[in-house]
This record gives sequence, structure tokens and C-alpha cells, in this order.
Amino acid sequence: MEKVMIRVRMSLHDAHYGGSLVDGAKILQLFGDVATELLIRNDGDEGLFRAYDNVEFLAPVYAGDYIEVTGEITHIGRTSRKMFFEARKVIQARPDISDSAAEVLKEPIVVCRASGTCVVPLDKQRKGR
Repeated sequence: MEKVMIRVRMSLHDAHYGGSLVDGAKILQLFGDVATELLIRNDGDEGLFRAYDNVEFLAPVYAGDYIEVTGEITHIGRTSRKMFFEARKVIQARPDISDSAAEVLKEPIVVCRASGTCVVPLDKQRKGR
């Protein structure tokens, strides 16, 4: 099945906790954006996110980090679409060096994984009809 990817730089606006730590809810928001694109590509409609059945926060994300988020549909039902998401840090801020230092990581760090279900009502599905 088709895979979708977005890459986003976390800003100070995204930081919610001390030390410029980004709230995990921001990663879930990015998963929602990827889910929306997947549904548009699959069904021609944005659909609705129904529920997450698993979310694992695996590493911290800070302002200045670049996060690459991927998602794919793993199962298609009549109206439901099961999906898997992964967020990886590909560039990290280096405030220990200077306030503008950053480095490209040799190996991305998986910061979050999740799976969930989206729904596209039958009357909204435009593809495959």
C-alpha cells in the first residue's frame, strides 16, 4: 500500500515544557496530517480519525529538531482504514554547542510509533466507485 511522508522542523512555538521539550501531542497532530493525506489519496476524502489503538513515545523531541513522519494504510475495510505511523528525528538541535547549531543524524532516531483507525463514510468515498 502507498506510504506518505512529511518532514517538519519543530519550533519554539511547539515547545511546551522546560528545556524546549516538544509535547507528544504535536507528534500525534503530525500523524493526523499524514492520515488525512492517506485518506485523500485512497478515498478522495479527508475522512475522520476514529481512535488510536497504540501509541509509543520512544525518545524526546526538542525545538530545532527535524521530524520525519511516515504513515501507511495497513488494512482497508468497508469504511475503516487501519494505519501505522512512525516519527523519526533526522536532524537534532545542538544548543550545547551554540543557540543555532544542529546536526544531521547518521541514523534517524525513532521518537514515536502509533497505530489507529480512520473512517471514511460510504457516501464520502469517491475513489474505487
